[in-house]
Amino acid sequence: DDSTWVYPSEQMFYNSLKRKGKGEDVKAEDVHKMVAIHNNMNEKTWRELLMWERFHCHQCDDPRLLRFLGRPDDLSPKARLRMLMGQPAPFDRHDWVVDRCGKEVRYII
Repeated sequence: DDSTWVYPSEQMFYNSLKRKGKGEDVKAEDVHKMVAIHNNMNEKTWRELLMWERFHCHQCDDPRLLRFLGRPDDLSPKARLRMLMGQPAPFDRHDWVVDRCGKEVRYII
């Protein structure tokens, strides 16, 4: 069933960190905890997106996640502004693309 989101394995998560240059200090025994936190954050984010989608329930009462794209090297305009004001750079960026009954809507997290 392609309507169910499947999270990456611990190995896939670790490989992703290494590929992004963020896994130098990561110990293999810590990856299990990191994946649990990551997955929990994704679930929380999805619930938050669904809350925002409720404002559009007259257009669509069943929004679906189409894509989830990590963009670690791309800063959003908000992130750039915050950095100009002295805030640290965000750890990562993800674009969540929701199918609002035929209309693609992008959320930048």
